[in-house]
Amino acid sequence: MKARYLFPSDYMADPSANVFNDRLYVYPSHDFDSGASEDDDGGHFQMRDYHVISFDDVEQGAPTDHGVILDVSQVPWAEKQMWDNDVVEKDGKFYLIFSAKDPKGVFHLGVAISDKPEGPFVAQPEPIEGSFSIDPSVFRDDDGAIYCYFGGLWGGQLQRYNPLPAVPEGAATVEAGLAADGKTMLYLPEDAAALPSRVVRMTDDVLGFAETPRPLLVVDDNGEPLRAGDPHRFFEASWMHKYNGHYYFSYSTGDSHLLCYAMSDSPYGPFTYKGVILEPVVGWTTHHSIVCYRGQWYLFFHDCVPSDGVTWLRSMKVQRLFYNDDDTIQTVKNE
Repeated sequence: MKARYLFPSDYMADPSANVFNDRLYVYPSHDFDSGASEDDDGGHFQMRDYHVISFDDVEQGAPTDHGVILDVSQVPWAEKQMWDNDVVEKDGKFYLIFSAKDPKGVFHLGVAISDKPEGPFVAQPEPIEGSFSIDPSVFRDDDGAIYCYFGGLWGGQLQRYNPLPAVPEGAATVEAGLAADGKTMLYLPEDAAALPSRVVRMTDDVLGFAETPRPLLVVDDNGEPLRAGDPHRFFEASWMHKYNGHYYFSYSTGDSHLLCYAMSDSPYGPFTYKGVILEPVVGWTTHHSIVCYRGQWYLFFHDCVPSDGVTWLRSMKVQRLFYNDDDTIQTVKNE
């Protein structure tokens, strides 16, 4: 199977794929050309609503766009930038966990609820207490526990919630994003531990955090956290899935343009880095999801080819995903 575009005439990105009622649903963000100038903090990504796409034949069937399931005007606490989202089902209700900016310019995570996977969804009046940053992935484990994996650097503001080490004079450094004042650029020594994403167990009603979010460490074969200068370290776009009893944490590396993954025997980690899932795509960002549907695993992602490479107008794609005999993942060719 060659990579297949989904709705290239309408720019949608950050696809979160889930199977409900034996049908595959994809929950993307929705790009449009707002006229905002491009910047390193993603200020041109002004997405204002969410759609849901569904189909029962991933490789040949015509997908259905169910239309707008939630608009920023319907979220009492949010002002703009409806970035990545994901959906989880519990007791016949569907919970959309999403990220957006409040009127002060701070990203939080919110919850919206529906009786149907195709929506529409009704947002809660306030963001999740104690939430921050972007890119939630919601994972329901075999025992019913629901976890949220989230975080993104630079414009995703995760670095505002991390204590940063002092940078020795003359040390080789890499960018870590903006400081809490929103202006000062921060730098990490290349040999410092990379800033980690977060994991948190959700409350039983899926409306809040049941605990304080924990750092999710990605480590090397020696158990040492990946370094800030490593092109395979975490940047954004968390995703969690499970295969043969293993937990797979996959993520985007941002400016090195890779999708990478790590494995663990616990949903909290630490996760041992294993490799690259996807070759670099056209466009700056790489964001994805992984799902098994009718016995075949699929990788959903996006690139900017249909918009002639314009980095803020992205289109969803899907490609088959395969595992090796040792349960590692084969690198997907973007073709």
